Amino acid sequence: MKILGISAYYHDSAAALLRDGVVVAAAQEERFTRKKHDSSFPHEAIRSCLESTGTRAADIDLVAFYDKPFLKFERLLETYLAFAPRGFASFREALPVWVKDKLFQKRNILKELEQLDPNQDWNQKLLFSEHHLSHAASAFYPSPFERAAVLTLDGVGEWTTSSVAIGNGRDLKVTREIHFPHSLGLLYSAFTYYTGFKVNSGEYKVMGLAPYGSPRFVDVIKDNLIDIKDDGSYRLNLDYFEYCTGLTMTNGKFADLFGGPARTPEQRLTQREMDLAASVQAITEEVMLKLAAGVAKESGERNLCLAGGVALNCVANGKLLRKKYFDRLWMQPAAGDAGGALGAAYVAFHKFQKQERTIAPGMDAMRGGYLGPQFTQADIEARLRRAGAVFEVMPDDQLIGECAQSLADGKALGWFQGRMEFGPRALGARSILGDARSPSMQKTLNLKVKYRESFRPFAPSVLAEDAPQYFNIDSESPYMLLVADVAEQHRIPMTEAQNALFGIDRLNVPRSSIPAVTHVDYSARIQTVHRETNPRYHQLISRFKGITGCPVVVNTSFNVRGEPIVGSPEDAFRCFMGTEIESLAVGNCFLRKERQDPSLKQNYETKFELD
Repeated sequence: MKILGISAYYHDSAAALLRDGVVVAAAQEERFTRKKHDSSFPHEAIRSCLESTGTRAADIDLVAFYDKPFLKFERLLETYLAFAPRGFASFREALPVWVKDKLFQKRNILKELEQLDPNQDWNQKLLFSEHHLSHAASAFYPSPFERAAVLTLDGVGEWTTSSVAIGNGRDLKVTREIHFPHSLGLLYSAFTYYTGFKVNSGEYKVMGLAPYGSPRFVDVIKDNLIDIKDDGSYRLNLDYFEYCTGLTMTNGKFADLFGGPARTPEQRLTQREMDLAASVQAITEEVMLKLAAGVAKESGERNLCLAGGVALNCVANGKLLRKKYFDRLWMQPAAGDAGGALGAAYVAFHKFQKQERTIAPGMDAMRGGYLGPQFTQADIEARLRRAGAVFEVMPDDQLIGECAQSLADGKALGWFQGRMEFGPRALGARSILGDARSPSMQKTLNLKVKYRESFRPFAPSVLAEDAPQYFNIDSESPYMLLVADVAEQHRIPMTEAQNALFGIDRLNVPRSSIPAVTHVDYSARIQTVHRETNPRYHQLISRFKGITGCPVVVNTSFNVRGEPIVGSPEDAFRCFMGTEIESLAVGNCFLRKERQDPSLKQNYETKFELD
């Protein structure tokens, strides 16, 4: 049985394909269209899933959509009626879009599916899941657990913003929900907006900014914005928010509470924004920890699965792991709306078709997250030649040696190998790599390669077998969704003068033997690299360790600020030519910057405050 899962029309459209309950392909639309967070119907992602698995449109038994559009339209309409006449201007502007994109969305989906094969009766094949059920399914069904509690947290689906479910075998039941307009995800997005970052994409910047600040606004937030109960349930004070009735997240009352208007995106960051980030991060952690503690106590379950956009908050995930409310945690790597496509397909297979569940051997059923398309060596060479690239084709061992030496020499390396990752993290298939031992690598990659804010931290990729020697972690973290501290033996103690520094001034102080991946609070967002799921990447880091003695490299996504991660060899070459990446490996092709035609250099927009 072949089931196609789809998410679309909000942000991060995606497609996923199950074959007899096993995920065989999944991809996000933005990787093909080059439109960041593309929300359009995922034609290219679907095409990729079908082509990579040799599946025809006629072979598809069911199509599952990740939410219920009519319920979402109901929520939008009822929200307006509840707040009327406030927000009439935004209602008048939004109503035509709601009617087109929500009320008649089933008709639109069927019309798009006809482009795959007009001879199929797609109406008979089309199913709709609920948004948070799709999230919960994406977390539980591919997890390594026979049974588990499932916690989903995001902005909002149809009505639900947070949910608790219990999974057992093929059975998955939602047991508790928190409904719109009370939303932990929207609270975090409100602070994302207020600190000058883009909602639905800049939340991770707020998380990265938090360690530079002090959580001095926590009491203000608790006294005015959110009421948190002992079991983690919460309610927001809507007097301070505009998302129910307006076109912004916050209002004047919110601004007065925090001492002035929201920061504009290109303004210099101040200590206020850092302290706001630290404060909303602390509130998020408190809610997540209390929710998890309550779920553990009520359910008696020993495993916890997480999904929804808030589950990408790897700092909170790390603290949850260390609290030991549960024996094991598992987070869906595509935790946001893209993962809803996969969850919808699982709902169709296990709940609609009532098919039994088989737990995948090894870590989980996600295959390390490497579920997207890959390119043959012949195709790579043809594409690079058409792009004007100059390259050497090397056997595997020589290529690994050249790449490892490039890293050891302090060069930035573009790494494009195997199947593309599913989800927002680069996991060693579409990555830019660097030497974690370099005290200047973080700033160099941010300002000269990524063209982004210099405070942004980078993640370490570490050989799974060596992770406990470098980090305070005793579990796997293959999807870069856990933050842990650098081990004491690798830390560099701070001087009294260094401890007195504030904000961004703390950035340039080396804190460990791997300063390029050590955040200002001695933490790191860790990816454990496993030979079983990515043998080529494991081999590269092993060779780097053989040269340097260090089993840790810097790993960041292969893109520049504002662009999706590269999706093709041509994309990789363009990014290589538009940045100060010095070496590039695409399949078995090795490229050196100094040998390229300088007229092919790309120009990227870099007009923003560099701190």
